[in-house]
Amino acid sequence: MAMDTDKNSYTIIFAIAMVVVVGSLLAFTASSLKPTISENERIEKQQNILYAMGINENDESSANFVATTEAPQLFTENVSEQLVLESKDGEIISKMTGQEYMEANNGKEPYLIDIKKQKSNAKAGKSRLLPLFVGNNKEGKKVYVAPIYGKGLWDAIWGYIAIDENMVVQGAYFDHKGETPGLGANIKQRYFMDDFYGEHLLTENGVFKGITVAKGNADPKNEDKMDNEVDAIAGATITGDGVTAMIKSDLKLYKPYFDSLKSQKTN
Repeated sequence: MAMDTDKNSYTIIFAIAMVVVVGSLLAFTASSLKPTISENERIEKQQNILYAMGINENDESSANFVATTEAPQLFTENVSEQLVLESKDGEIISKMTGQEYMEANNGKEPYLIDIKKQKSNAKAGKSRLLPLFVGNNKEGKKVYVAPIYGKGLWDAIWGYIAIDENMVVQGAYFDHKGETPGLGANIKQRYFMDDFYGEHLLTENGVFKGITVAKGNADPKNEDKMDNEVDAIAGATITGDGVTAMIKSDLKLYKPYFDSLKSQKTN
């Protein structure tokens, strides 16, 4: 018996069937691609950390990651220690090694910690996990890489900042989700990221001040590394303010750890 395709019931049944079929296909595709997506995320974060450490393929003007095929091995070779600090109300209340964290979190590595979620935890009055990656840069200098996360003009911005034990910047990498091309999106351009090298996060008296992305900076060649400022990107004021805010709010949380490093040296 032929089905009457002119009936409303046929249209409804057909639509439901198509939704079920398409939904099933999408679910299957998402499930099958999940391991690949997770692996790409893992390698990208390794590349970000390595970039901030100065381990990259930069040419004279552009910023370039190490190859995806090389990133896992280079990460293992150059990141000698992964730490997870627990902070509450600006104080470090515990410290775990990367191995201890992995054993407590089903093998999840510290660089996969969701920084956005940790910031939300802090706002809710809970403790916040602070990943910290320790290794040597290309010059053989010991550096500490911390992830930061914030809000730009349109959406999320984030980065990785490499600093030495005196909280002097040794490298930086920034990225964004949806900033304006040619304006705010330029935070991931090398000329902007390179400006942070050598900048001090502390004042001469050891007080945390951070780094301000400043319009009308009186140091356009960025020669004064003690002024806690870098030049803003023209036409990207709000994105620059976002970079300033995430540096000041996130990196300040690590100061107690670096204070403890100095204390250990003097004792």
